[in-house]
Amino acid sequence: MTGTTETNTANVNVPLRYTDPDHQDAHQFLVEEAATLDRQDFAGWLRLLAEDIRYVMPVRVTTARGAGFDSLADMGHFDEDMYALRKRVERFGTQHAWTEDPPSRTRRLVTNVRTFRTGHGELRVESYLLLFRSRGDTRDHDLLSAGRADILRPAPDGHRLARREITVDESVLRTQNLALFL
Repeated sequence: MTGTTETNTANVNVPLRYTDPDHQDAHQFLVEEAATLDRQDFAGWLRLLAEDIRYVMPVRVTTARGAGFDSLADMGHFDEDMYALRKRVERFGTQHAWTEDPPSRTRRLVTNVRTFRTGHGELRVESYLLLFRSRGDTRDHDLLSAGRADILRPAPDGHRLARREITVDESVLRTQNLALFL
């Protein structure tokens, strides 16, 4: 792989090279976001989001090869905007957040980051996520594997996450709840 910068913005399907400053910024954003969530700094995480965020995780289904779909278009585990995300974060601070009492211990591993220019000044960023989650002293841990497709929008102090679509690798999730952010 050479260290040249991709300058062709007409072809938005060409990934940026790893040395491209936009790719490096996008990768750094994802690493810092993962660290923010693992520290349970949810207020800090909200500051990384665009006001018009759309945060979705469609329900996966197992279909025959050639069916043309592997998720349900009208059903999702998440389909949230900023209002809903703020309410979820606020709930963590109440006595009603029993699914996170005691809080989960998490480790997010973000890999296979690929960055594309959109032609609208935003970046489309694809990544893989492996989430390790431990709760309490006796329960087995959870592993959740997913692909993510993000839109990062430039902001005066970096980027903001404007859209995230999470594609989990399992049709049947083995975790007791989804009271976390991916």
